[in-house]
Amino acid sequence: MRVAGDTASVGITDHAQHELTDVVFVELPAMGRKVKAGEACAVVESVKTASDIYAPVSGEITEVNQAIVNDPAKVNSDPYGTGWFYKIKLSNPAELGSLLDPAQYGGQIGG
Repeated sequence: MRVAGDTASVGITDHAQHELTDVVFVELPAMGRKVKAGEACAVVESVKTASDIYAPVSGEITEVNQAIVNDPAKVNSDPYGTGWFYKIKLSNPAELGSLLDPAQYGGQIGG
């Protein structure tokens, strides 16, 4: 997740896309949908499995990345760039404090 002001861009990590292998389908949330942190709001399907994508923070979906619906391989080839899923306007910025930083995430996945 990348935060700019009161908006966050949400996607999956490089580790997650690697574990999924080839992404073949992405279902994104509706624009304007309000979600709570931890709520399933998108789906990513690979040749191995389908997985829910959970909102890391609460807020309103302000933009979705139609490019990954049309070309799901972008999730694999550029998860931190063109492979983002949606943008969310934060309703509770304090929730950011409960998220893992890159070092904590790396420790959790053994990276």
